[in-house]
Amino acid sequence: MGVLRGYIYKEFMKLFFIFEALFLLIYLLVDFIEKIDNFAEAQVPTAEMIAFFYFKIPLIIMQMVPVAVMLSVIVMLCQMKKNNEITAIKSCGTSIFELSRPIIQLSICMAIISFLFSELVVSQCNARSNEIWDTQVEKREKNRLFVRKHIWYKGSNAIYWIRHFDASKQVMKDISLCFFDDSFRLIKKIDAKRGRWLGKEWEIREGIIQRGVKGGRFDVMHFDKIRLHLPERPEAFNKIAKRPEEMSYWQLRRYAEAIQAEGYDAAEYLVDMHVKLAFPAISFVMALVGIPMVLRLTKGGTPLAVTFGIGLCFLYLVLLGLSRSLGLSGLLPPMLSAWLANGVFSLSGIYAMMGAEY
Repeated sequence: MGVLRGYIYKEFMKLFFIFEALFLLIYLLVDFIEKIDNFAEAQVPTAEMIAFFYFKIPLIIMQMVPVAVMLSVIVMLCQMKKNNEITAIKSCGTSIFELSRPIIQLSICMAIISFLFSELVVSQCNARSNEIWDTQVEKREKNRLFVRKHIWYKGSNAIYWIRHFDASKQVMKDISLCFFDDSFRLIKKIDAKRGRWLGKEWEIREGIIQRGVKGGRFDVMHFDKIRLHLPERPEAFNKIAKRPEEMSYWQLRRYAEAIQAEGYDAAEYLVDMHVKLAFPAISFVMALVGIPMVLRLTKGGTPLAVTFGIGLCFLYLVLLGLSRSLGLSGLLPPMLSAWLANGVFSLSGIYAMMGAEY
């Protein structure tokens, strides 16, 4: 069994790297053709254009791992069937489950490596490629990335609405600050045109203060300039809305928890957080589905098996996209929406494996 395991490892890895290199080349070529007009129109330097595609390579590699695993399993087993190697293995008393074990072990290793690769490399490279696209192609100034609009911030006993916040200048404009007591009764509200951070406190200009008095009424006072001590520093409002693909699983988890704590809807981030765990597991799912598919196929050979494999990968992506959309809309819990496709295909693979010829 050790010789058979080594043979399967060798053949699988050889095919896996061939398919990965092929998919990487095709993906980069298509992406280059699609974006070359944008780079030319924006007059992006050649070095920046090369850097953009260079930083996209880790993402492409990770996305293509499940497809490469599926096709490697299919081609390897089809070649073993063609050469009557599977018949010889079965005649020696080796079951289909024993034959499948090394493939399943490899697919699990691929899933773990994909997750670690995504955590350590892919998210950082995505952030860099997106930055090149934003600044070089879309011509967004870096300072604009630090300007946010319509910020709702929930403090311990206050809620702030800031229509415009410039983090680089530490200035907020058109602000409403509402302060509450322990019973969440409004006791003070400040509306002002401008606020500026002075290092230890905020300077608020041109506004009014409404203070609660007995009888449920409010006293109104106009002011030109006041100093205000708030527990929040400018950094509290300087949270740039990162794209989920620019964050690792743990960063995305902390980001989603912070958004929920401030009262925002974090469905998008929660769903994508679970997808970051579910997506690497596709390698295992594709191997689990691909093995019985090849063993049960009696006609058509490798071309037909590869066609079925690509079709299954496409069907998986459709189901994943549908379940993710249901999760974003709130119709499915985030965890269920991320793992639904894996669950359906895993059960299908196990059922097909149980019905495969021993």
